[in-house]
Amino acid sequence: MHQKTQEVINSIQIVCFKIGNEEYGIDILQVQEILKIPKVTKLPKSSNHVLGVIDLRGRVIPIIDLGKKFGIVSNLSQASRAIVVNIEGKQIGLAIDSVSHVVKVDSTEIEPPPPVVKGISGKYIVGIAKLKTGFVVILDINQIFSSEEIKSL
Repeated sequence: MHQKTQEVINSIQIVCFKIGNEEYGIDILQVQEILKIPKVTKLPKSSNHVLGVIDLRGRVIPIIDLGKKFGIVSNLSQASRAIVVNIEGKQIGLAIDSVSHVVKVDSTEIEPPPPVVKGISGKYIVGIAKLKTGFVVILDINQIFSSEEIKSL
């Protein structure tokens, strides 16, 4: 039993998703829900990566195109989804191309970000998981937006 407890502590579940041709992941504990993107109401003079807002069971939440935020060409389509997360007490929908799967990753399979990605983009990355299917870049959703951006949303 002790070994089983140790295994649980040293692994996390990652929601894997695609933006363009790349696979990314977020710790499942940071995900509130995943939904098909409903009708989005555009907001005038908003940042280019802000798609607009949606009504989620009576709450207005912003939808952010994560591909545009990262400067990656995304392919938003019918398969696209919004991953709803809570950042600094605000619900935010992250529009992504598609959700791939949920995978349990052992902490020994996660490498720190390479020195090449230090700087602005490096702060978004928790690490890179080495899976049988390839690499998954694990994101830290709390670092993607500055406090000022969160307040303006």
